[in-house]
Amino acid sequence: MSNAAAVKQTLTTHMDNAVEHLKRDLAGLRTGRASVALLDNIRVDYYGTMTPLKQIANISTPEARLITIQPWEPQLIKEIEKSLANSGLGVNPSNDGKMIRVPLPPLTEERRKELTKICKKHGEDTKVQIRGFRRDANEELKKLQKDAKLTEDELRKGEQETQKLTEQYGQKIDDVIKKKEQEIMEV
Repeated sequence: MSNAAAVKQTLTTHMDNAVEHLKRDLAGLRTGRASVALLDNIRVDYYGTMTPLKQIANISTPEARLITIQPWEPQLIKEIEKSLANSGLGVNPSNDGKMIRVPLPPLTEERRKELTKICKKHGEDTKVQIRGFRRDANEELKKLQKDAKLTEDELRKGEQETQKLTEQYGQKIDDVIKKKEQEIMEV
């Protein structure tokens, strides 16, 4: 593998990771439908250790606007409810001693617009990150050229490929954001 190809491979890996991270972040944003991904970032005090909720309970969505949480140890219900209250999701869980039900009220138009702004901000932050990766790759290519490991033509070609990748990933980010905004705006 040539030096330029190694730089391109590293760049592609970084950009793929950035897009995947964006998708995970957006999965935690509430849309009109119930999703277990909404609770991915919830951590519960499990015997003194902050543990992800999905590691201590069974989480499901039996209905479009309901999430159920069934802890493996019923005494954790109070801790789980406390974590949900502190999560900022704006949900009102209820329990029957064995299971927690988290009804999701319909989103208001104002809240939907607010969420789309948050989506766009996540997308823009990811694009900034990708442009940083492009800058790093171009600097690496220039360093290789300076060390006589790349020719001038290979440097130009590498910079063009880096730019093309940046544009492709920018489009991928736009597509991810657009899809999430459509989910949010669905009634």
